[in-house]
Amino acid sequence: MINNLRRAAIAAALLVVPIAAPTPAHAHDRSVPRRTLPISAAVRLLPLAAEVRDGYQRTSFKHWNAGKNPTDGCNTRAEVLIHEAVDPPQILPGCKLTGGRWWSYYDSKWVTSASALDVDHMVPLAEAWDSGASQWTAARREAYANDLNAESSLVAVSAASNRSKADQDPAQWLPPTISVTCRYLSEWTATKLRWGLTVDAVEQEALTQLTGSCPDTNVTYEPAP
Repeated sequence: MINNLRRAAIAAALLVVPIAAPTPAHAHDRSVPRRTLPISAAVRLLPLAAEVRDGYQRTSFKHWNAGKNPTDGCNTRAEVLIHEAVDPPQILPGCKLTGGRWWSYYDSKWVTSASALDVDHMVPLAEAWDSGASQWTAARREAYANDLNAESSLVAVSAASNRSKADQDPAQWLPPTISVTCRYLSEWTATKLRWGLTVDAVEQEALTQLTGSCPDTNVTYEPAP
């Protein structure tokens, strides 16, 4: 469980004027009305249920698929990298990416090689399974695993930070950069609300305690089709 020291550190970090976040070269399309509400209210909307890992296999979520444009040779992973690049990479035949520069917000690091990045599912596939995706159709799990229609669903970060996170929820893992904690909690909550996923009691308690240090943070989400 995250303790009060982490909450104090978050509060202290929020007192520091943040450095402007790097702006991606492109933006996702938005065609569905969004809902925005304070993070504390958003956390209260998350349904409570026990987690069930039975039957989980990573292959239950087909990824990466052909993305938004099946004819361009770029799969979902590549499309996320292209979208989130601060300095766009060159796109070679077969959608091989060369050059470019990315900001890994979990650990506040610049990354200059696409191969050094992971595309993280904000709510990991195993956690999604535990939280309700086990009852979905294969098509809906594929849509979840390749969700390019919400900023928070997929995020390009350093491979090291993603592998440190693994399939853990915010009660077990938070980004090492304390100043982004509120952003991370907002995006986690938005993803669960978007897809109608549940939280267990330990996760709910952690979210409730931690978001108490994020009074000016909102959650914006669009219910998935």
